[in-house]
Amino acid sequence: MDLIKVCVGDREKTVPSATTLLRIAEEDASREKYPILLARVDGRLRELRRPVTKPCRIEWVSAADPDGYRACERSLQMLLGKAVRDLYPEGHLDLVSEFSVNGGIYLRINGDFPLDEAFEEAVSQRMRELVEKNIPFRKESMHLDEAIALFRELGMKEKVKLFRYRRSSWVNVYFLEDYADYYYGYMVPSTGCLGAFSLELYERGLVLRLPDRKDPSRAAVFHRQPKLFQVMQDGEDWGSRMRLNTVGDVDDWISAQRGEELVLIAEARQEEKIAAIAKEIAGRKDVKFVMIAGPSASGKTSFSHRLSIQLRAYGLNPHPIEVDNYFVNRDRTPRDENGNYDFEALECVDIAQFNEDMLALLAGKEVPLPSFDFIEGRRRYEGETLQLGANDILVIEGIHCLNDRLSSRLPQESRFRIYVSALTPLNIDEHNRIPTTDLRLIRRMLRDARTRGYSAKATIDRWPSVRRGEEKNIFPFQESADAMFDSSLIYEFSVMKTRAEQLLYGISPDEPEYAEAKRLLKFFDYFLAIDADAVPRNSLIKEFIGESIFRV
Repeated sequence: MDLIKVCVGDREKTVPSATTLLRIAEEDASREKYPILLARVDGRLRELRRPVTKPCRIEWVSAADPDGYRACERSLQMLLGKAVRDLYPEGHLDLVSEFSVNGGIYLRINGDFPLDEAFEEAVSQRMRELVEKNIPFRKESMHLDEAIALFRELGMKEKVKLFRYRRSSWVNVYFLEDYADYYYGYMVPSTGCLGAFSLELYERGLVLRLPDRKDPSRAAVFHRQPKLFQVMQDGEDWGSRMRLNTVGDVDDWISAQRGEELVLIAEARQEEKIAAIAKEIAGRKDVKFVMIAGPSASGKTSFSHRLSIQLRAYGLNPHPIEVDNYFVNRDRTPRDENGNYDFEALECVDIAQFNEDMLALLAGKEVPLPSFDFIEGRRRYEGETLQLGANDILVIEGIHCLNDRLSSRLPQESRFRIYVSALTPLNIDEHNRIPTTDLRLIRRMLRDARTRGYSAKATIDRWPSVRRGEEKNIFPFQESADAMFDSSLIYEFSVMKTRAEQLLYGISPDEPEYAEAKRLLKFFDYFLAIDADAVPRNSLIKEFIGESIFRV
């Protein structure tokens, strides 16, 4: 028997060749805080049923890791699907993953049964029974034609449509006993790993509560966010009316030579939404401060330009204000726990000066406006002033604009707060949603490369830090907005595809960011491309792909 040496963390072990990662993980389980779900073998993500055939370095992955969390999410969705199919084997049933909510995933279930507490309790109980049985998630490589026939028989029509555009002749299909499904990404080894979850009835569907990201041993708390939920539901409803819910639907339009028409329809819908917000602002005569916030790569700058145009159509005279120009000087900038400058902290802003200037403008006074020199790290005054007339209005952009601490001295009636984010309603298929964070990451990657010369590797490396700042400074204040705007465009992945792939292929297999690059490259395989020339120059997506009519 051949023996090989493997390094697990800081320990060296000798195991027989072809020993599975699962077997090694079982020996290490007691050393780990949370269940082991996947492994990184020499930096590459692997499922645990894969054998080890040569010396390597192994790092265990739990649900506390983003890759492990995604595997847990996919596996829980399949567990839910099997539980429902076990309970209702003869009935017509559609289980559709709609979008993420705070603490879980919102799913719509259409079928010949009432969606009530009895249904929720029965499905929850069946899921627990399947967890107790510790059933393996079995992966089978299947020829594409065979997979299409299987999913056509199972009534999963969106998967059938998706596979029409798949280039590879083979596809990995997962099985839980006799229940089959396809998922975009790796799965956990068995149902026994999936103890932390819960179901909760909500609106027209069901929330599958996922493990808590900070403590995966328990299910996350589902925090209701009715304003955000309504915006996301509106996007899903529009997609349903247009028959544009999945990637396969978009590919159908493109393959029918209707890509440019799709672009124009999406842009028209977005313009209508911007105009409606402008109309609401114009109808509030006391509003002088339009305050815009949103996470990274949400298109805030382009949105503020387009909103300003609509405000002008109502006879208002908008003036842009960037909160970043009120940054404190570098020597007063707070630092994070690692001693680095924390540029996303609210304390980076001179709140007192900001409020003093805004109150003076509100009183009709002429006020000197600052600019911030990010190279020298200090605020400058170079003669620019502003005085508000009867029809003047300020359009203020900054990550803290929804936080009352920023504008605490301004009268409530003078403020109109807008939350902007890319809340894509598009899913890959019935059971594979597209995370909104993926859309923003890809947008930022394109913009970083175009405007700052950053590589895709650098953007991916910075992304976890960006996400932490959003979780702290933006997301807690979403529901305080007077209006929410979804900046996503149903066609934009198809436009970003070619350039994004070029950037992602620049990450080599020996780099830590390769696993994420590989995941995103696989994602783009599902899309047909649309030429960027089809996109109007005032589109929000031009902020990221270039050639915008605005200075962004």
